[in-house]
This record gives sequence, C-alpha cells and structure tokens, in this order.
Amino acid sequence: MNKVVLKNAGRREFLRAAPLAAAAGITLANSSFLAPMASAQGAANVGPAGFQLFRAQEIQDDAKALVGSPGNNNLVQGKNFAVVLTVETAKSAKEFEWHEGRDHILLVLDGETVYQVGGTPKGAHSIGPGEWHAPEAEGATTMTLEKGDMLVIPRGTLHKRSTAGTVTFTLISPQAA
Repeated sequence: MNKVVLKNAGRREFLRAAPLAAAAGITLANSSFLAPMASAQGAANVGPAGFQLFRAQEIQDDAKALVGSPGNNNLVQGKNFAVVLTVETAKSAKEFEWHEGRDHILLVLDGETVYQVGGTPKGAHSIGPGEWHAPEAEGATTMTLEKGDMLVIPRGTLHKRSTAGTVTFTLISPQAA
C-alpha cells in the first residue's frame, strides 16, 4: 500500500493542499465519476478508485506556465464539481455574477485580488439557465484576498473580482446534483 507522508507541512502548505484534497474526497464518494474522463485524457494521476492526486510541484509548474500566458487550467471537470487553476493579470469583471446551482471556494496561491461579494443586484439579467449578471450591486462588501486566503461564496451570492497586478488561485466549484 502506498502512503503519502507530508514532512514539516506548515499552515500554508495545508491550506494549499486542502481544497484539492477535498475535491479528491468528493470523487471517492462517487468513484465512477472520473473513470471515463481519466481514460479519455490518459490521466496518469488517476487512481484505481477514481481519485486524483495533484502534487505540489505539478501545481507550481502549471502555475508558472500560466504566468507566461494567463488563463485557466481545468484540473478536474465533471457533473459534481470543477477544480480550476487560474492566473490572471490586470483583469476586472465588467459585471457581478451569481449562480443558482454552484458554489465557489477560492484559495489564493500567490498575489492578490479584490472581491466584491453580496448585496442587491441592479439591472440583473440572465445569461443562461441559473446564471445571472448585473452591472451593479447595492451594499456589496469589498475585500482584498492575499496569498493563503480562502473565500467561500455560496450559490446565489453576487460576486465580482478585480485584479490590478497578478494573482494565482484555485477555484473549486461544487454543483447542484
């Protein structure tokens, strides 16, 4: 039996690994979920029970590659949740968004970004089933997220991100069944 042992794991390493471990736990509850995706992608990091292990070095290498060409790396996608590694530079959302069927768990790995969360939408419009946008929100809370910070945004909660510099983060998005 293979065993993974973390030596001298500090708080930051735990916070960096916890969301991915949670995602792996979700796949264990529904082990058939990742099997078709793994075989289609030829994923070497998918175990026999359908779990996936993302080593810290793999995540760091992916993040470095994204710094050169900011964007998203969809680590896991499926019917129950998604895990996305994102690097963005000087990017701001034009509108607030909210989702009826999915939550967001965001963990900042490097850099910082500003989130506006909550409030009452003004000028809301649907962009698809269960997906909404609004150009403004009255009463939103503004917060700056820095390396190591985690933000949990429940479904139905308005949110908008603005990044002046560069930020690297993981986004875990559980979806309604």
